[in-house]
Amino acid sequence: MARNIFKGLGIALVTPFTSDGAVDYDSLKRLLRYQIDNGADFLCILATTGETPTLTADEKQRIKELVVEINNGRLPILIGCGGNNTAAIVEELQTGDFSGIDGILSVCPYYNKPSQEGLYQHFKAIASATKMPVVLYNVPGRTGINLKAETTVRLAYDCKNIVAIKEASGSLEQVDEIIKNKPRDFDVLSGDDALTYPMVACGAVGAISVIGNALPREFSRMIRLEQKGEFEGARKIHHKFTDLFSLLFVDGNPAGVKAVLHEMGFIENVLRLPLVPTRLTTLQRISELLKELKI
Repeated sequence: MARNIFKGLGIALVTPFTSDGAVDYDSLKRLLRYQIDNGADFLCILATTGETPTLTADEKQRIKELVVEINNGRLPILIGCGGNNTAAIVEELQTGDFSGIDGILSVCPYYNKPSQEGLYQHFKAIASATKMPVVLYNVPGRTGINLKAETTVRLAYDCKNIVAIKEASGSLEQVDEIIKNKPRDFDVLSGDDALTYPMVACGAVGAISVIGNALPREFSRMIRLEQKGEFEGARKIHHKFTDLFSLLFVDGNPAGVKAVLHEMGFIENVLRLPLVPTRLTTLQRISELLKELKI
């Protein structure tokens, strides 16, 4: 089985935009350097938090090239490659430019709501189309379908380059079932910042984090403390940011984290339609909370 190199704190990278809606490549460079220098263990690009469905093919290619250039081989890079048309994903994997990329993150098919057998065959086809490591992404709140633990474990045993899953089902029971029954070399990553502490305590090896965009040093320290068995110190960090976790998602993702990054001076508070910035009341509460946290 392929080895999973995506452990610790992964950053679900946002795409900064200028005030007129263009991709802000200069801000993206600054943000990447900040994350790399402050505890990130790997980067996850062109996925949900990056507003990827609103990007053109040229923008996605340029973002990929910029990330590879700025990273300069320091951290593993995971790139989003998923959808609800299996044949199109297979073609992309067979013909696309993945230079400088270390693995792919593939979300469950959305909208068409396949059966568990359909999900199994979908991911099996994707795994067969590439030699790169594949990380599954289960997020029922966005896709409308849950990749059940038994299907995840079946894929982990049958497809040797499926190395991990980003679990965002919100079910610790499901996470525990995967960890209990999985192959030894298959890993679970948290896909929910608020549940990262309990998931790592259950045996997850890290997270693909939204809040990590803004607070890589703090969030990576929490994960590292847990991995060393220092649960009390990790729990203090978890509880410190509990209120911020909820604010990040009250108006949708990545609106919350973009508001935080704007308040910190990293980016403009701009999203592409159909997404819009947080409500003013949420932004005010985020600003107040960051002051309380001395961020």
